Amino acid sequence: MEAPTIENHQLVTVGLLKLIFPHSFSLLYWGTIMKLAFQCIGVAFGDLGTSPLYTMPGVFSGGVKHRDDVLGAMSLIFYCIVLISLIKYVIIVLSANDNGEGGTFALYSLICRYAKVNLIPNHQAEDRKLSNYNLEMPSRRNKMASAVRSKLENSYVLRYLLLVMAMTGVSMLIGDGIFTPCISVLSAVGGIKQVSSSLTDTWVMFGTDKVGYTFAPILLLWFIFIAGVGFFNILHHDPGIIKAVNPYYILTYFLRSKKDAWVSLGGVILCLTGSEALFADLGHFYIRSIQISTCSVLLPSVLLNYFGQCAYLQNHGEDALNSFYSSVPKILYWPLFVVAVLAAIIASQSLISASFSIVKQAVALGCFPHVKVVHTSSKYEGQVYVPAINTLLMLICVAVTLGFKDTLQMGNAFGMSVACVFCITSVFLVLVMVMIWKTHPILIILYVLTIGSIEFVILSSVFYKFVDGGYLPLLIALIMGATMLTWHYGYRKKYTYEFKNKVATEKLTDIIFDQRIHRIQGVGLFYTHLVDGIAPIFTHYVSNVPALHSVLVFLTIKAVPISRVLPEERFLFQRVRPDQLIFRCIVRYGYHDSRKEQSSFEETLMNELNKFILHDDGEEAEREVELIDNALRYGGVVYLMGEGEILCSKGSFWMKKLVVDYFYKWLTRNVREPDEIFMIPRKRLLKVG
Repeated sequence: MEAPTIENHQLVTVGLLKLIFPHSFSLLYWGTIMKLAFQCIGVAFGDLGTSPLYTMPGVFSGGVKHRDDVLGAMSLIFYCIVLISLIKYVIIVLSANDNGEGGTFALYSLICRYAKVNLIPNHQAEDRKLSNYNLEMPSRRNKMASAVRSKLENSYVLRYLLLVMAMTGVSMLIGDGIFTPCISVLSAVGGIKQVSSSLTDTWVMFGTDKVGYTFAPILLLWFIFIAGVGFFNILHHDPGIIKAVNPYYILTYFLRSKKDAWVSLGGVILCLTGSEALFADLGHFYIRSIQISTCSVLLPSVLLNYFGQCAYLQNHGEDALNSFYSSVPKILYWPLFVVAVLAAIIASQSLISASFSIVKQAVALGCFPHVKVVHTSSKYEGQVYVPAINTLLMLICVAVTLGFKDTLQMGNAFGMSVACVFCITSVFLVLVMVMIWKTHPILIILYVLTIGSIEFVILSSVFYKFVDGGYLPLLIALIMGATMLTWHYGYRKKYTYEFKNKVATEKLTDIIFDQRIHRIQGVGLFYTHLVDGIAPIFTHYVSNVPALHSVLVFLTIKAVPISRVLPEERFLFQRVRPDQLIFRCIVRYGYHDSRKEQSSFEETLMNELNKFILHDDGEEAEREVELIDNALRYGGVVYLMGEGEILCSKGSFWMKKLVVDYFYKWLTRNVREPDEIFMIPRKRLLKVG
């Protein structure tokens, strides 16, 4: 299913229409927004929308012990949804997007742009001239912002901690993508036990292997169903449940139940699952469309159903473990069951798609192994599919389903994953408020004391259920995080080695004028990680192949911490020597840019090189362009690539040897080669080890 987005050219078109046809513009604009608002229901809302299926069993896992406990739990659910899903995510976090892109790495990229916290020293002053690099922000000076920025930039520990937190957030979101299919589909299909008591959880478990995709109308029908059932239950069972909007019942709930109330927070968080997906899937939609559909469809329907379930539980506390289906009127049971299964399948897809998007960001920023990323739409670059992640999610999802079999333990695991992501997002969001938005300190303190404190209290509650399934997302995050940190460590060590051992300008001059080095017709593109200086692999190449092409370009493919780089700003050229046809070219990509076929890249590169040369008027510039054309005509383009290997030095700690010499080496052998990533034709590729 293709999710629509508003591209830059569409925004320009809308702007022109606004100037030319001011009256018609409002109809066009709002027509587009409403179309997107409808379509995003089927992509981003599945997980949060199906949470009523499994939240109440998590809250009352030990049953309802007091009638007023239901009021307290409902009040907790109401205020958690309002404060976290609505105020935090829909209003605040969506505004902290990176030029329309969301997710943990989008926030990390924002911070990297406004503070030098990137561990790889490849920042260039020219990057700040990119159109999408700087965001509009208050111009006022802020002592707190300067102090925080200085502290981050001057502390290697804090910079490394930020990276670890970003990677943990990615790992936990992937964990959400694992648990969502398990718990949502099992909870939906589990409703069949209501009509056939002979079916146990084991039988239900094996009925969840049929997965398909559907569209927004199915979820819209689901929201209508659950809102209607909730409204019916409120009127039929206990209209007084509306009293739960009074936070007083939260206080009495904790005073009466004490530890049990605190433990129930681990179940309350399940009503918030999918909130992070609203942010992670932002690249497919427009902020306004998500806000409209969330406030008009998603939250009213979900809240009505929760109030309805609690109204039912006021008189039927024994049905707490299956409150959703128990509260459904018999005449609607089977239609709702069918729609619930379809909605659960869609819910599974929402976080899986978010996982693909955020892994793509991590790969582009050098924080994840080079897995294959497939762009599924020629129109929308944000729509991607990652086969390796899809397979991994499938295998772990099946293993989790076979291992746990019931939704209570899955709910504990799911809650742990969601709570960790919430807290990490809040930490990054506070940094964005301080350094970028320069928010008033009182508002920041208010956020920390309300939303932030609620999230950390919930996190403490889910840790109580560590042995009952809560350990699994931490184990997944540990494995995923170790993989990402190992890959980034190797990538960083390669860059640092090349940076410290780069070829001096005098050495390059000696090589060029060495009579033993033959100059041959053609254009040589020498790939390197460095954005400044010549990589040491170049001297190794010359010592083994004593020949240089008449035109030499040191080419660096650089990932910049923004979502997209405009095509006209992608190439940055410099002359290495003014008297020779030797250039440096830095090709900049954002983490959501897709690389075109190498033939078109090659043609664009040479055209941009000619433009760079002709920028200096005169006969000499025209002569150089003619020489380059001759080199292309008679020698063509040859790709030169160094292939280095990282090894631990003698005397290194055994753990370091295990990680670098075995784990990192295994990763490099099982992921895509650089020439595959850059789509370099093998017939014109020369590798130097």
